[in-house]
Amino acid sequence: MIKLKTKQEIILMHIRDGISQREISRITGSDRKTIRKYLREYEEKRRELIENEGMDTEEIISTIVEKPKYDTSNRQKKKLTDKIIERIKFYLDENEKRKAMGLHKQIRKKNHIHEDLKKEGMDIGYTTVCLAISRILNESKEAFIRGVYEPGDICEFDWGEVKLWIGGVLMTLHMAAFCTARGNYRFGRLYTNEKTESFLESHAEFFSHIQGNHKTVVYDNMRTAVKKFVGRYEKEPTEALLKLSTYYCYRYRFCNAYSGNEKGHVEKTVDYLRGKAFTGRLEFDSIEEANEYLLQVCNEVNKEKKAAMDGKTAAQMLEEERDYLMPPLPPFDCAVVKNYRVNKYSTINVDGCFYSVPDNYVDKLVLAKVYKGKIVIFYEGEKLAEHTKLLGFGKWSLDINQ
Repeated sequence: MIKLKTKQEIILMHIRDGISQREISRITGSDRKTIRKYLREYEEKRRELIENEGMDTEEIISTIVEKPKYDTSNRQKKKLTDKIIERIKFYLDENEKRKAMGLHKQIRKKNHIHEDLKKEGMDIGYTTVCLAISRILNESKEAFIRGVYEPGDICEFDWGEVKLWIGGVLMTLHMAAFCTARGNYRFGRLYTNEKTESFLESHAEFFSHIQGNHKTVVYDNMRTAVKKFVGRYEKEPTEALLKLSTYYCYRYRFCNAYSGNEKGHVEKTVDYLRGKAFTGRLEFDSIEEANEYLLQVCNEVNKEKKAAMDGKTAAQMLEEERDYLMPPLPPFDCAVVKNYRVNKYSTINVDGCFYSVPDNYVDKLVLAKVYKGKIVIFYEGEKLAEHTKLLGFGKWSLDINQ
């Protein structure tokens, strides 16, 4: 079975890394016909987006990032269970300890690990064990950060809080901060929360701003990026991050816990932009005005010459990376899609606020696309209503004309 994460890996290995379909099949264990299908589909849809400006892109974007679909009627029981993965990791940990003791010739090889698993009563094939070991070791290697960065290689992301007076009201806003690792090009954007829709929109805004995107984006263990921790080393990405990285064709990497130094560029960016923009000025009429001011500050910062970069500016360094970035795409459809039951008041409850739909849909299950600033409600593909997203709790948005 291919999951969304495997589909993403297939696309990235071929498009970004230039790995052949035959080699991808060997690494992932996926059938070459399946690999060919997803690559052809991705390339066709990406070409449609690039060649057709001004078109409605939501349906095409959904096709690119949708989960693989399967006929599960004859599905066999999965053999590579979480328990087996944990045992494999245990043996690999033991190998590292023996290497540290100088016992390099007495570590377990792949066939030894397979034999030990069989002795423990685990039904698993040798090839599956080899693939699992290779995947675990490759993920471990990706945890190291290089001191020298290639053009278009790495960008870092983080959140930071900013307190401002907006329209006379003191608000705690959340600044999404990006910084390129090679040239320290900085970009910030303010949001009312750090929810998934804000996370998605911040990336779409940044990638549109620089007209492309880097090969890898580095994150800490924020809940919008990490769904859960699996074992000692692995972190399972959220579906939102998988879809975003598949659409823009970039790899993600997570920092180790309490290791902010692993994304030191953006850690400094949060403090730097907050200090540059919001120490002298604290009052704005709206969040939009605050964002316009923040963008102006970012542009000024990125035009400053840096001695550490041979007198070049961050903007000039980014321009040198231009040919190494992925080509620009229409902004990602930054909606969180959920099903909601229409209550007796002919409304749905989204994040504690109520939004109306026509009264003949009471007790029906509708689909809502929740954006940062709006909510669009559908029933069986038909659009029922659209509302401006409310801030706070217990508020109502009623429209008798919808």
